[in-house]
Amino acid sequence: MELLDSHAHYNDEKFEEDREEVLEEIYKSGITKLVNAGYSVESSKKSVEIANTHNFIYSTVGISPNDIENYKKQDLKEIKELAQNKKVVAIGEIGLDYYWNKENKNLQKKVFIDQIKLANELELPIVIHTREAIYDTLEILKNNICIKKGVFHCCPFNVDLVREGLKLGFYISFAGPTTFKNSKNAAEIINMVPLDRMLIETDSPYLSPEPFRGKRNDSRNVKYIAQKIAEVKQISIEEVAKATYDNAKRIFAKIKWFEFYTIKNPV
Repeated sequence: MELLDSHAHYNDEKFEEDREEVLEEIYKSGITKLVNAGYSVESSKKSVEIANTHNFIYSTVGISPNDIENYKKQDLKEIKELAQNKKVVAIGEIGLDYYWNKENKNLQKKVFIDQIKLANELELPIVIHTREAIYDTLEILKNNICIKKGVFHCCPFNVDLVREGLKLGFYISFAGPTTFKNSKNAAEIINMVPLDRMLIETDSPYLSPEPFRGKRNDSRNVKYIAQKIAEVKQISIEEVAKATYDNAKRIFAKIKWFEFYTIKNPV
């Protein structure tokens, strides 16, 4: 059984001391593809560097709503340049976050829209971060159509968001909170999302699933999200693994899937 982690952050400082060892163990464990996400210019550069030196890793590049304090046009130009790399499969993570940042909502919206336009120019999908900004996020997506669609990363368990997101053609990605005992609506949302529109992710090093909640997360834990989905949908974990792998092949169309069969040195 092969699994794909559709969103992780090995460009995070929490992996500085043992990144190579962790990535080697991840590949050996059956995670045969993963997508590493940028969230600022610097983290996007690091993400591309990691992808370029690891055959099974791909990258997104973008500026998150929590990293726009000193946003300038040059930042967008740098993201565009990074996105030319053959290992970059999406613009992200981008979006809105009113939990951490309530004072710059207009700037968040501008940067989100700027990056949707960039994704359209480059014919790439987007990876969306939304927190306590559901209706503004949906309004922007309805008024600024993303040609290649994209993914709601670590999607909040909100019925309106999922319903409208699916209508707009987006995929829904499930992360560690799917397994939390106190997660409201998790089972309802899992049942709302068709198997052919799901992705799974860890958001490593954050949001470790049960039974590792509170510890540093890594891609080996993506199996616990797959298992939870399998339990709720009453199907096998192998079915979830295959469906989410195939879904990622569709949405991240630039991934060279044949590499898995020819890879000799994963890290």
